[in-house]
Amino acid sequence: MSAFLKMFDKWELLKQAVYYFLFILLIWGGSNKFGKKKEFHDDYASMDVMKSLRGLAAIGVILHHISQEQIFQDRKILSPFVNAGAYFVAIFFFCSGFGLIKSLDTKKDYLKGFVKNRIVKAIIVPFYVNVIIYGIAAYIGGAKWPKEKWLLNFSGLTMMNLYAWFPIVLALLYFMFFILFRFVKIRPLCFALMGIFIVGLGMVFCYNGHFAWWSGPKNWWLDWSHPNTIWWKEQKVLWFNGEWWVNSAIAFLIGLIFANYEKQLVGWFQRLYALKFHILLILTIVAFKLSDFGQQHFSYWTEYSGKGPGIEDKIKTYFCQLPLFILLGVLVIVFMMKYHVSNPVTRFFGKFSLDTYLMNLMAIQCFRFLQQDRTSPIKAGRYNPLIYGLAVMAGSVVLGVAEKYLTDGVKFLLFPKKKKVAEKKDASV
Repeated sequence: MSAFLKMFDKWELLKQAVYYFLFILLIWGGSNKFGKKKEFHDDYASMDVMKSLRGLAAIGVILHHISQEQIFQDRKILSPFVNAGAYFVAIFFFCSGFGLIKSLDTKKDYLKGFVKNRIVKAIIVPFYVNVIIYGIAAYIGGAKWPKEKWLLNFSGLTMMNLYAWFPIVLALLYFMFFILFRFVKIRPLCFALMGIFIVGLGMVFCYNGHFAWWSGPKNWWLDWSHPNTIWWKEQKVLWFNGEWWVNSAIAFLIGLIFANYEKQLVGWFQRLYALKFHILLILTIVAFKLSDFGQQHFSYWTEYSGKGPGIEDKIKTYFCQLPLFILLGVLVIVFMMKYHVSNPVTRFFGKFSLDTYLMNLMAIQCFRFLQQDRTSPIKAGRYNPLIYGLAVMAGSVVLGVAEKYLTDGVKFLLFPKKKKVAEKKDASV
């Protein structure tokens, strides 16, 4: 009887609803060639399919952020998503790197105007529009910040939106791509230098840690009531304060390399596909175990061991994770050679992936009142987890779309399209 009643527990219903939703997304619009020997999808890396892949990743990131809420962690709801954010972000990085090489090889003079079109317009403008939105929301919400915090947050040098680290890293990677492929040009060397740059970013985090540990006496952060603790010393405030800034970025390089050698790699995997796919799957599982080993035995959060910042342990953990994010994107793209999904939901989230990602934190904050029934207009026991999760998902979409159109308006004002001047016909005969 208790097992039967458990089926109707609102937390259990939430879990089942999420899993059912994801199951539908993974089969709706699916195109399958498994069991068909020597048959593969020609469109596995088409714009439409890759957009849907990014859409699935965007949904995964939103669920990851929801799973971080304390009431979900306490009841272990969405527990598979708690530590899965980096996997979804790795897909974004892989798709970005893959798309850059494909565009470089197919579009004439692609690097001409690259900084303006692909960095400033596509990344920096949306980032600062988002900063302004969050700044206005903070002011309306009564935030009592010192002047320097307002200035630094609006400058982007400190984090107004704690989730907005991704466009910063992406802009750095895009700029390095431009520098290397515009001036170095020798692709193997470009890939090597990009790898060094990405690992270098990893080392920046390993030194920075999760907060300004270097700004006071040893282990001062073990007591956050310390008088030296001011706003810029707190967690997630400065750039590269957090492993999420760097641990999956290597997938960007793998996307570049896979796109560059796509014909050779695809041809190689198509021969004895089943065997090679399962070998790749096993290697990815081993890499996952290595990543887990590193986090369990060394850890990124070594500041709380009482032995200082623990930089060496962070470095060990970082290198334990690298193989997983080297293999993950390849595993996904090789799988898509046989099975991929494209439906209106995944394409929609793919189109608005950056926007829903950037506005997700605001949706989470706006709807937290739904977590407790004493302030919730909808009574459903002590907590309203299903209503809260749906509200955050819907809010992320609505706010993301609104921000997208606002950003497009700002781009139109900053970068008006030049009118084509019709050539005057020569009147002389």
